[in-house]
Amino acid sequence: MAEAHQAVGFQFTVRPDGVDLKLSQDVIKNIYLSGVTAWKKKAIQFKNGVLAGVYPASPFSWLIVVIAMMSSLYTHVDPSLGMMDAIKENLPYRSCVSVQTRAVLSAILFATGLWLFLIYLLRYTLKALLSYHGWIFESHGKMTTSTKMWLVCVRLSMFSGRRPLLYSFQASLPRLPVPSVDDTIQRYLESVRPLLDTKQYNHMEILANEFKDSKAAQLQRYLVLKSWWATNYVSDWWEEYIYLRGRAPIMVNSNFYIMDLLYVTPTHRQAARAGNVVHAMLQYRRKLERGEHAPVLRALGTVPMCSTQMERMFNTTRIPGIETDIVQHLTDRKHLVVYHKGRFFQVWLYTGGRHLLPSELEMQFQRILNDTSEPQQGELKLAALTAGSRVPWARTRIKYFSQGVNKVSLDAIESAAFFLALDDEPQGFDPAKTNSLDGYAKSLLHGKCYDRWFDKSFTLISYPNGKMGVNAEHSWADAPIVGHMWEYVLATDCFHLGYTEEGHCKGDVNKGLPHPSRLQWQIPKECQQIIETSYLSAKRIADDVDFHGCLFTEFGKGLIKKCRTSPDAFIQLALQLAQFRDQSVFCLTYESSMTRMFRDGRTETVRSCTAEAVAFVRAMEDAGATTAQRLALFRKASEKHQNMYRLAMTGSGIDRHLFCLYIVSKYLGVDSPFLKKVLSEPWKLSTSQTPQQQLNLVDINKFPKYVGAGGGFGPVADDGYGVSYIIVGENLITFHISSKFSCPDTDSYRFGQHIRKAMIDIQALFKPENDKKTAEHVKIVPVENGKKHI
Repeated sequence: MAEAHQAVGFQFTVRPDGVDLKLSQDVIKNIYLSGVTAWKKKAIQFKNGVLAGVYPASPFSWLIVVIAMMSSLYTHVDPSLGMMDAIKENLPYRSCVSVQTRAVLSAILFATGLWLFLIYLLRYTLKALLSYHGWIFESHGKMTTSTKMWLVCVRLSMFSGRRPLLYSFQASLPRLPVPSVDDTIQRYLESVRPLLDTKQYNHMEILANEFKDSKAAQLQRYLVLKSWWATNYVSDWWEEYIYLRGRAPIMVNSNFYIMDLLYVTPTHRQAARAGNVVHAMLQYRRKLERGEHAPVLRALGTVPMCSTQMERMFNTTRIPGIETDIVQHLTDRKHLVVYHKGRFFQVWLYTGGRHLLPSELEMQFQRILNDTSEPQQGELKLAALTAGSRVPWARTRIKYFSQGVNKVSLDAIESAAFFLALDDEPQGFDPAKTNSLDGYAKSLLHGKCYDRWFDKSFTLISYPNGKMGVNAEHSWADAPIVGHMWEYVLATDCFHLGYTEEGHCKGDVNKGLPHPSRLQWQIPKECQQIIETSYLSAKRIADDVDFHGCLFTEFGKGLIKKCRTSPDAFIQLALQLAQFRDQSVFCLTYESSMTRMFRDGRTETVRSCTAEAVAFVRAMEDAGATTAQRLALFRKASEKHQNMYRLAMTGSGIDRHLFCLYIVSKYLGVDSPFLKKVLSEPWKLSTSQTPQQQLNLVDINKFPKYVGAGGGFGPVADDGYGVSYIIVGENLITFHISSKFSCPDTDSYRFGQHIRKAMIDIQALFKPENDKKTAEHVKIVPVENGKKHI
């Protein structure tokens, strides 16, 4: 085999007259280039680490301070007020060092101390400034004088004339504050008031007051202590108890997906598209490892977001355990594992100290697609272990994958940069098919239940028609983090790398690259039975997912803004209206909000079903209510929602505080009926907005077809809906709706129709003359014979 000969770096033959040693110059050259690249990478990482560590100052500023102090020795002006003299007199080995040398050393030491002091002063000044959140509660388009002054001070503190790096502002981010128990309980009772009758509410109020008067103070003290000690009092417990300690399957229940470009497919060659996308991901990873990405700035283009979650994007795997999983993050791994038709292949991503070129990656992936070998015994559905319950997978991993070839192959998967699945069935949006997004979403979310490695930080999925997508594990990061990477990859793929006229990757092909190697497995019958059990369990979950992708093209963010309201509030109120029309009742609603303005921040819950939203929905369903009355109630509900969202973003949310109080109570063995009740309440409507244009790499006004379709997740409650939406540009909103077929009361397609009609009905409030025409434009498609629309 050609690749076997290339793998040999040297050959030697023992002869009677000595040893004949032959070295392979190509291999030695590759070893040399790899070493140079590795040291260059370490040097760049060290340099960027220093630059981020001293930001907003620069290493050059240290030299300026040193020169200034040295100059004072000759001007006989002591800016240190005698401190340099004190340092000079207390230097060790005075008898061995001249007076002049000691003076120079004392000036350097004082200058270094002064420089560090100024850095920390700037850093804590910026942290104090970023702790101010009054700006977020001001009306859109209006800015008070105090906020303008604050904005000027922040910009002066942040930007020192050089480009900040990804982690430059990490040390300046404030800690997430712990809300007062009284405020949290008051907001909680306010949030459940519209969902409970008088008797239920009075009971909940009694439980809340008993908790506040008896146990809350003790639990709060421990939580405040943790907030002083830890960088974030929520995030570590959130990761452990919400994600890693869950023993149920993570497929559908936890993992989420992100789709490809909606209207554009750059090439229909599967291997070529995968080659460009993988190469773009390697470029992103290199910049990420070096910290060279620009920091994510939100809110007036000034307030930095925490970037901690991005550190574990690549070479990360969720490792199953009996009681709890762990997140394993490795560094500097240079291979990829590819799944195709039941076989696992290992592909090296580097040669001669550089990334493989897109054309070289295309060749490697095409070799896998052309491979006609059969799966080994038990290999076809092996990945179903990651789709089933966690405990059987943990036990199977210990028993059958802890030694021999199975361990070597599993290590290759778990240490890979990420996992690539080359699917054999085309997917993607097709305007001619009403359910094309439905099948695309289900393929990304669960596939065949054995063709994605659900434990990897993310699985890249490639389809034979050139479409792509991502399935992401949730414990290590939230959707905006994966979305940031995905935006970079799509923009790089389409506008920087490109394709030839035939649809191939650009560049020459190095046909001397060794072929991808098959991972080897020895899976006994007992293990194959466990794999089959996990597969059947996962398949029942996948078959129960009722998905509908809904493109709303009647209007978008542009028209909503002309109505002088928040697009997110507009959509959330439309979801409340759709929910009531679908179920005839209101329910506890989860909307995800980020808390990344704080160090190590992740998410908070916005309880979108407010008393104001309920009043608005009832007015919309009241034939006797006038348009003016409905519009007034809409504005009131919209303002309430925006205020709730702002409170959640600024650390004054409800649910993370109560969650942490509950964790402390379990540690202390304190029983709290109130906390038990709160933590057991079901979220029958779970919603999330997918961020877009985080990087602004593509001008969607100039290239309106180059827009993403967003992503989604599985249903949270057995009898509820999961809704993810993305506001794409000015004229498109995409909804991803999930529920369960096993629930007779839910139907994702029907709910999508309710959302469409609710959006149009609300927009009609701003144009009363078009009310009747617009409201009749959309009709709900009936469900025939009591069966769900599929």
